[in-house]
Amino acid sequence: MDITCLIPFYNERERIAPVLEVLTTINQIAQVLCIDDGSMDGTSDFIQQHWPDVEVVRLPQNAGKAAAVKYGLKHVRSKHVLLMDADLQDINKAELEAAIEAYILHADAVNMLILRRINAPWFVKWYRSDILLSGERLLRKQDLERALYEPIKCYQLEVAINRYMLRHRKVVRWIPWSAINTYKVDKLGVIDGSLQEFRMYVDIVSYVGFSHMMLQLASFTRKLRHERQQTTSYTYSDLQV
Repeated sequence: MDITCLIPFYNERERIAPVLEVLTTINQIAQVLCIDDGSMDGTSDFIQQHWPDVEVVRLPQNAGKAAAVKYGLKHVRSKHVLLMDADLQDINKAELEAAIEAYILHADAVNMLILRRINAPWFVKWYRSDILLSGERLLRKQDLERALYEPIKCYQLEVAINRYMLRHRKVVRWIPWSAINTYKVDKLGVIDGSLQEFRMYVDIVSYVGFSHMMLQLASFTRKLRHERQQTTSYTYSDLQV
């Protein structure tokens, strides 16, 4: 099964290197595609200089994460997609390989596998954003394209995908993922970062609606239970929330 990794980014020159250093060494990923969402810090040139095998496409101006992913899909050659954020820290290669192998093994039974951010702060876990808003997920290109049929703004990508999966009765599971993302307060400072975080949640709830957001919080996905053996085979047991 060929998989394309899609990485949208905006001004991530200082943070994208550790992500690409891992992704470019994973055999199951046939194509690494970065989408420059109008960056002004030279991230694209930096990528092309240090990782010539990584493909980079550019939007002329900043249009938001959802628009960047939608644009990137035009250049995807695989039937399956791994969405990945550009600002991740402490990526564990073995965990990512295990997630991809689990997705491949259960592709007939699972439509999307979310990498749950188990090291997220407690308040993120409290309202399940470690799952619902995780930017790391494996799914079919066709499902991602259909989820993006409707107009989606910058912060609404993940909940829009979630809504599509729920409405079409797709099977979604999560798997533990120890990497952490860089929060807006770390990029922009406490005041501007907190304001951006607030705007993000307002944007999200206004898009899907309060009742559907509650549905996602209550019943969206369950854990994919498996054990990675030395032979890289998996056992599939009961599912639990």
